[in-house]
Amino acid sequence: MYASRFTQLLVGLFALLGIAALVYLSVRLGNVGIYPTPGYTLYANFDNISGLKTGDQVQLAGVPIGKVQSISLQDNRAHVGMRINTGIKIDTDAIAAIKTSGIIGDKYVSVALGPSEGNLANGGTIRQMELSRDRSTRSLLFLFKTFRMPAV
Repeated sequence: MYASRFTQLLVGLFALLGIAALVYLSVRLGNVGIYPTPGYTLYANFDNISGLKTGDQVQLAGVPIGKVQSISLQDNRAHVGMRINTGIKIDTDAIAAIKTSGIIGDKYVSVALGPSEGNLANGGTIRQMELSRDRSTRSLLFLFKTFRMPAV
């Protein structure tokens, strides 16, 4: 009637294995790091970050180089902290922009390098921003260009 000790042991091991698998999948699929990746922090100030959130990617030439670490408000502008992976050098003339990827519209920070020889150090700020135009702004600009008033 009652299960033997061996059967209880097998059931217990199977349950522990299942829990370990769930934890592994949660961490792996959720892109949650147990330990912070080695790197350094850079900052950028934007007028509008429209949907950007912590954990979103930072890309250079389409390649992920870090993640958004913090978002706060500083002097009425969005102050974005980015964790850049070790070995990636961002120069002092770099340009940062908020861009959209995919069908869902995931946001990310795109960094374009400039001609400068000097590199930003830990805690440095990317000073140049690219003005981003969302889909609605582009649609309005298209309409204004298309429907011009005829000259009298």
